Amino acid sequence: MNTRLTDNSNSAPLLFEGAKTETTLSGQVAQHQSRSCAKKSKPQDSGYTIIESLVAMVVVSVLMIAIAPVMAFSVATRVQARRTELAAMAGRAYIDSLRSGSINPKSTIKGFPAIATNSGDFANEPPPASKDKLYCVDMDGKGCDPSSNKDFYVQGAWLNDPSITTDDLAQKNGYKLLVRVYRADSFDGTITLKGDLKNKPKQSIVGSGLGDRTMPVVEMVAEIPATGETPDKLEQYKSLCVRLKGDPAKCTY
Repeated sequence: MNTRLTDNSNSAPLLFEGAKTETTLSGQVAQHQSRSCAKKSKPQDSGYTIIESLVAMVVVSVLMIAIAPVMAFSVATRVQARRTELAAMAGRAYIDSLRSGSINPKSTIKGFPAIATNSGDFANEPPPASKDKLYCVDMDGKGCDPSSNKDFYVQGAWLNDPSITTDDLAQKNGYKLLVRVYRADSFDGTITLKGDLKNKPKQSIVGSGLGDRTMPVVEMVAEIPATGETPDKLEQYKSLCVRLKGDPAKCTY
């Protein structure tokens, strides 16, 4: 019987070194996994500090203070522009009512224009003393209220041949018309309307804020044709000629 001899003198150290290496690797893997688990389980305590939060609040406050005047100016300009647009519409509605004859000296609707006190110079026409004879434009459906910031009162003044001195003759022959549209709250009794507007700056949309209640929002001039009964063509021609040329001596016929 043959006996096979095996020399294990060199294999024992190799096995020992292999086991040692495997143990070392296993320990490193276990250590890496334990670190990963520790990182995952570590609470997230990162965030803003109190100082950082205070600095952010200061920066936002400074920015808001810087843009607040611009925002206020923009809102005020938009409000005044809208008011001017509505006032112009009110003035045109008043002119159309006079041209159609729905507002006349004998109608129950108040607001037929008064004779101009300054012949040939509408700019110096004095403001209305009260709202009682003015044409009311109700914009909010609640009736004209002097405390309203939406309603308007329209002042009218007519100008014609100096020989025409009554409202009936003015309507019969036509006239030149001055229209001033005031805010309703201009007549709340707390302010005095400005006169002599010829040398006074008119209201401006830009930079006017919420507007000047002592002045009209809109001022315009128009021509109203003859709307009366039994017209006299010759008199109407003379009236128109005087209004255009401003001198009765130049209107001969």
